[in-house]
Amino acid sequence: MSDYQETLYDGYGQRFRMDTLLHEVRTEHQHLVIFENARMGRVMALDGVIQTTEADEFIYHEMLTHVPLLAHGAARRVLIIGGGDGGMLREVCKHPGVEQITMVEIDGTVVDLCKTYLPKHSSGAFDDPRLNLVIDDGMRFVATTDQRFDVIISDSTDPIGPGEVLFSENFYQACRRCLADGGILVTQNGTPFMQLAEVQTTASRMHGLFADWHFYQAAVPTYIGGAMTFAWGSTDIGHRRLALDTLRQSFAKSGIATRYYNPEIHQGAFALPQYVLQAIGKPGND
Repeated sequence: MSDYQETLYDGYGQRFRMDTLLHEVRTEHQHLVIFENARMGRVMALDGVIQTTEADEFIYHEMLTHVPLLAHGAARRVLIIGGGDGGMLREVCKHPGVEQITMVEIDGTVVDLCKTYLPKHSSGAFDDPRLNLVIDDGMRFVATTDQRFDVIISDSTDPIGPGEVLFSENFYQACRRCLADGGILVTQNGTPFMQLAEVQTTASRMHGLFADWHFYQAAVPTYIGGAMTFAWGSTDIGHRRLALDTLRQSFAKSGIATRYYNPEIHQGAFALPQYVLQAIGKPGND
């Protein structure tokens, strides 16, 4: 029995007890470890950073999926960039109105190993007939595809290694090009208390590209440093400002069962603390 020490931050971190090491490999792109922890269940780490745990993955995946899809209200074509563990795909598949799901993951080994060792994440979603799984670089895909999507979800790692390009200005520009009219882009953006510079950089890149841009938050215990942020960019200024009653009606009509997401959480998640508003140059929660 040994411990897994996360290496994301200098001088601050977390340690997980590895009760059972299930798999360790250096893939073509990154170092992958999957292990069992008595409190958090099965855990996957990439390049020294904890990516997901069975215990709390539902918070992250529900908030990065249901917020844009229910805000859009009529999404038929969804693009997932990254998301090799299958959790994001599982949540998108819950939406019956979605007709086509394209998932672009750079590391096919992650997909294969997560099917084997983290099957609860995908819960069979990789067999959904709406899925087109593409093993390719996400940046290259959005830069070259002629497809248009109603919702794009970037479920990337932190801006290190193969995930670094998914935070670049070119990436956001390419995603904007791929959005259909009224489309929404959401991306994971780390914890602002620990990664405020990354949030500021994303804000500067979203500004001017989208009719409406902002961030929203959720507290995921695995991602240390406080609430994490998700970047939001849309070509329609109305999607983020839906009335609570409208969200309640859409959620009820969807019939989707959730463990974290609800319409009240959806609306409240866009209320950012002052230090984040100041960092992104916004006078208030507009």
